[in-house]
Amino acid sequence: MSESKQDVCQEKVYSKLFSAHAKDLHNFLYYKYGDAFNPGDVVQEAFVKLWNNCASVPFEKAKSFLFTVAKNFILNEIDKSKTAQKFSAIKPKSYTHENPEYLLEEQEYQNKLESAINELTEEMRVTFLLNRIEGKKHQEIADMLGISRKAVEKRIYKALALIREKVEGI
Repeated sequence: MSESKQDVCQEKVYSKLFSAHAKDLHNFLYYKYGDAFNPGDVVQEAFVKLWNNCASVPFEKAKSFLFTVAKNFILNEIDKSKTAQKFSAIKPKSYTHENPEYLLEEQEYQNKLESAINELTEEMRVTFLLNRIEGKKHQEIADMLGISRKAVEKRIYKALALIREKVEGI
């Protein structure tokens, strides 16, 4: 049977794919994102998704599918953790000397800001949060996401413009 006609849903073919690509995928994820997102678990998630979609993924595209799924999984995790970290880091004060009106406006601003960030596209949100929350430089983000420095700058600029537009009323 030629490789282009192999069915990913067959256990032997699936096992062959796992043997051929699991270590490379793990190494790629570890090199690109470090150990923070547990590359071993992400590799397993990618292979589970491949198995669940085996009927629609041709054998010759399986490797590309695995790497794309794994990268998207980590980008989603980065997005979730950055948004959660940002807003959990803002702890309410147990005492305050500010008037209630100011506190209400501050809470309203925080809600609008969070909403605006969540409305950004995934690419813009990840890039924006890596820069503004994690403090990464444009080139570091470009290397991490595998895009050009100009693309990073453009995404951050667009994200800031959209956030300003959404939060402007306050």
